[in-house]
Amino acid sequence: MRSEDRRVTKLKVRDVNDRKLIIRDPKSRKDSEVAFMPEQIANRIYDYINKKSLSSEDTIFPICYSTARSLIIHLAKRINVEMTPHDLRRHSATFASRNGVPLEIVSKVILRHRDLKTTQIYLGRVSESEAIRWMFYMVNKIKESY
Repeated sequence: MRSEDRRVTKLKVRDVNDRKLIIRDPKSRKDSEVAFMPEQIANRIYDYINKKSLSSEDTIFPICYSTARSLIIHLAKRINVEMTPHDLRRHSATFASRNGVPLEIVSKVILRHRDLKTTQIYLGRVSESEAIRWMFYMVNKIKESY
């Protein structure tokens, strides 16, 4: 979740359409943006909506962004990890990218960036330990090929 996309916590039932979330008044200053979600997540949201008997104008997540942020930070601390909502966003994009999802999909669908260059900068940050891990991986791949 973008720190500026606090509107996600204001999603209404009418903003859920199949596997799409309509985010109204997003950071991009467009009228709306579409965010896609995996089928399993969509099914859980629909189950929640039905279980709670929510109407089209009801808010799905009746919490504010600061509460959601605090909840994520608290849950992460319980498992000895430092994490914010923005970290979740960055990690999911990095995971997708490093597991073969084309950069254009990561950029436009997962991160909702307008410009591919933004995504390249965003994913270009590699920690020293990750760089070392990839170097060992590549060395082993080269050894295997001989």
